[in-house]
Amino acid sequence: MSRRELWLTAAGLFILALGVRVAAAAAITFPVPEDTAYYVGVARNLVQGHGLVSDAIWSYQLPPLSFPRPAFEVWLPLPTLLAAIPMTLLGATFRSGQVAAVLIGALVPVLAWRVAADAAGELALPSGRARMVAIGSGVVAVVLGPLAVHGVLTDSTMPFTALALVACLLMVRLLREPRGARWADPRLLGLGVALGVGAWTRNEALWVALVWAALAWWDRSPGTLSRRARLRWIVVPAAVAGAIFVPWMLRDWAVFGTPLPGQAAANALSTSGFDIFAWHDLPTLSRYLAQGPTVLFQDRVGALWHNLFEVLVVPGIPTGLVGLIALPWFARLRALRPLLLLSVVTFAVTTLAFPVSTLWGTFLHAAGPVHVLLLVTALLGLDALIAAVGRRLGWTRPVAWLGPAAVLVLAVPVAAISVGAIGAVSREAEQRYADLQPRLAAAGLAPGTAGPIVADFPIWVAESYRTSTLALPDESPASVLDLARNFGARTLVVTDTHGRWPHVLDARGPDAACFRPLDLADPSTGKVPSSLETTHAYRIACP
Repeated sequence: MSRRELWLTAAGLFILALGVRVAAAAAITFPVPEDTAYYVGVARNLVQGHGLVSDAIWSYQLPPLSFPRPAFEVWLPLPTLLAAIPMTLLGATFRSGQVAAVLIGALVPVLAWRVAADAAGELALPSGRARMVAIGSGVVAVVLGPLAVHGVLTDSTMPFTALALVACLLMVRLLREPRGARWADPRLLGLGVALGVGAWTRNEALWVALVWAALAWWDRSPGTLSRRARLRWIVVPAAVAGAIFVPWMLRDWAVFGTPLPGQAAANALSTSGFDIFAWHDLPTLSRYLAQGPTVLFQDRVGALWHNLFEVLVVPGIPTGLVGLIALPWFARLRALRPLLLLSVVTFAVTTLAFPVSTLWGTFLHAAGPVHVLLLVTALLGLDALIAAVGRRLGWTRPVAWLGPAAVLVLAVPVAAISVGAIGAVSREAEQRYADLQPRLAAAGLAPGTAGPIVADFPIWVAESYRTSTLALPDESPASVLDLARNFGARTLVVTDTHGRWPHVLDARGPDAACFRPLDLADPSTGKVPSSLETTHAYRIACP
């Protein structure tokens, strides 16, 4: 491709992706899931001059446990900082924050195109087939369900995906042309920037850095590079990345007493997804090991199934399955090696070390690079299959377009269903909290006037009412009462089954009697609104 053609292709893919993501964003009216609402809420507080704080305390494992709660005790701030830019210019709303998400999400198909172009070039495919595989990969990335959905959400998924892909593309170029890699090589510096900024998105940026360290030291493609040169390849990006990320570590040290993501490590000891909300029953190594080897093994089997099928194969129809089948034939490509190693490490760590937490989204939000890898191998595999069939049947006209077209026929409706489903969830959540507010006010518990609210979806409640909110731990009524007393909370909201809640109150002990149910019926109709049919609200009456 000429330089002009390269730029035109990149611009075309970006504009196409932008249009699809703008349309998808319009269907989502409320920040779902909860991590999206968290990033938006912190961005709103930042824009309004309150700093990097959250209105919700959803984790009790790190002090200070007070309002306003310092943000990002577990997650990382880049999605919030990106969202804050358009929110400063357009207003502190979810819609404004989506602008940054849409722009970042539209970059991913462009990067997927370059990954596929590198792979097609290494295979020395004929120019027509190479173009179709590369551009087809970019177009499929525009509409692939997981990339399209997360491309409009203000969470960490797409920023991490974009930065990881940039890092992998730079790794390929360094390994392919090692001789010019001096101390100030722009590729090494750029890799360090991608790693450092990536570390502001997700903790999995560490795996990207380790992949590069392994490739720089052991990969044979640099030929006869000296150990000193290989060490330089590792030190330069590490120094740049450290200069970018260390200030954030110092901030965490000053605010939370540790520069490391302490709770992220503690999540490896979870015996239930509800452990992230624990108040008294915090995860411990002894409790974790007491489950026994059978349960520990079953947890990892469940995590394997979830990560493989519920994250990669089903949402990524059809490239998830086709890409996995084709992967062995293309796994040795140097153009895919960094992305493949990153995918394997991320999948293995989340499956084996975080088998419970991954069911709540650990791998889901780090899987963007894996989806790109699989869509590229899917199109490479389909191209090879179609070429083989063509040779066998004696086709005389090129049909390289057939693979991408077949994938799009399946991917487009799946993406539409995915966007429609999350749009419906967003509207349901928005309506639920809008209908609940007057019911709370009628009971004298209007949000913001009766202390913090304890809730099963604390971040959604905080974002809906702009009020202090506490996560409901899956613990006994006595434990929840202790939590409420510590923070002066008088209201409990359970919008769905949350572990043992609200059914734990059916036992009718003295502590359960302290939770007095509120009537959620509309006074004008005498009926409970459909949005509140599964919702339970309580006055916490005991002092």
